Amino acid sequence: MTSKTALVTGAAAGIGKACALRLAAEGINVGVLDLNLAGCEEVVAEIEAAGGRAIALQASIADRAQVSAAVDKLRAAFGPVTIVVNNAGISNFIPFEELTESDWDRMFEINTKGTFIVTQVVLPDMKAANWGRVVNISSSSAQSGSVEQVHYSASKGAVISMTRSLAQALGPFGITVNNIPPGAVMNTIMSEENKHRFKMPMDTLKRMIPVGRTGEPEDIANACAWLVDERSSYVTGQTIGVNGGRVPS
Repeated sequence: MTSKTALVTGAAAGIGKACALRLAAEGINVGVLDLNLAGCEEVVAEIEAAGGRAIALQASIADRAQVSAAVDKLRAAFGPVTIVVNNAGISNFIPFEELTESDWDRMFEINTKGTFIVTQVVLPDMKAANWGRVVNISSSSAQSGSVEQVHYSASKGAVISMTRSLAQALGPFGITVNNIPPGAVMNTIMSEENKHRFKMPMDTLKRMIPVGRTGEPEDIANACAWLVDERSSYVTGQTIGVNGGRVPS
């Protein structure tokens, strides 16, 4: 994998950071993209200290011009981009009756449209190489539903459907497209912001998870690393549930 270059979005912290670190450890050049440029620079410094290669990139994934400019910088630094991890996203809790059209549109603009834009921008490099890997990070909420998150669950459900369709459309070009819906992953920006919303003690939640613990960002990163590797070349259009067995795929 030493000749490969990956773009990881939402990579300044949490799952995105873990994915960037894991791919870099595999010898992949990494574009660390986020709105938080300072956070990206810290991740890059960590990668470089471990002997990897990375570049910090700032962009809103919902803005095609910003994404294109960031990808151009990544190409200039390391060459064609043939791996993308669509991790960037937003989440909040709003009762359905209180949801506004603006709330709904913003959620889909980032979580769904942003995933579409980033994938489309890097696609020419993958087609030219006749090889590519797309890993979409959705949410187990798209599978199970979530009270006060109708808009969020729907936006992530669209990402799952997008994954299946893209896998069929891009398979002939040597490109695989898969999806990881994390479940009960701690130590992320979203989990920290929403801890107060947990309606049960942490020990109770852990007992509901077959493996007996909550997830860590590195659990998602490990699955991501496998999905971008040659060893998973016959795996596409799949939802790889990384949730300790709590939510069936």
